[in-house]
Amino acid sequence: MKRSIACVSVLALALAACGNSPSDPVEPATAPADTALDGDPAAPPPFDAPDEAAPPAPGSNRPSVVEDVITFEGFGPAAFGTDQEQVRMAWGNDLGDAKPSEPGGCYYLTPQPLGTAGYNIAFMIEGDRFARIDVRNEGYAAPGGGKVGMDRAEIERLYAGRVEPMPHKYVEGAHYLRVRDGDHALVFETDTAGRVTEWRVGTPPQVDYVEGCG
Repeated sequence: MKRSIACVSVLALALAACGNSPSDPVEPATAPADTALDGDPAAPPPFDAPDEAAPPAPGSNRPSVVEDVITFEGFGPAAFGTDQEQVRMAWGNDLGDAKPSEPGGCYYLTPQPLGTAGYNIAFMIEGDRFARIDVRNEGYAAPGGGKVGMDRAEIERLYAGRVEPMPHKYVEGAHYLRVRDGDHALVFETDTAGRVTEWRVGTPPQVDYVEGCG
């Protein structure tokens, strides 16, 4: 379902309560930014590369969670398949000036400025169309309620009968947990302990690129 611009204003207010530490990247209220690969502003590091920082353990100090803004259809009023201007309008703040390396190529819009920890959310554009959202922040809920920090059992309970597990490309014992919804899909990545470290949602084939635009 497409959301109104007003719901993104709610997103900004809700993220302000997420309680990031001083070392966390700055968001437009608290949404983090992206990182360039080898100096190319259009290419973030592989989303799929192992993350040295372990996800937070469950506890009472988790930040509040923004729900219903990221859906199987897109981000707020910006639907998958629309152009990058719709994503910029839906975010309502600076997403940088990345461009594809060639016409129609793959690149990411990422919230600015970039913090030392890199991005926590990024919007993939390919073929001049919005194709995917990547999230590493437990403050955002995936469609259906999945989040960074959950374990595999929680994901399988939330998406009962819909989870297709696949071995991780880089990390032995880690997995991708893919959930299909019509023409779109949601992919959770777990570590070797079965805990979600990041997730992405969007349209095939882009949602299944394990290295982002790499």
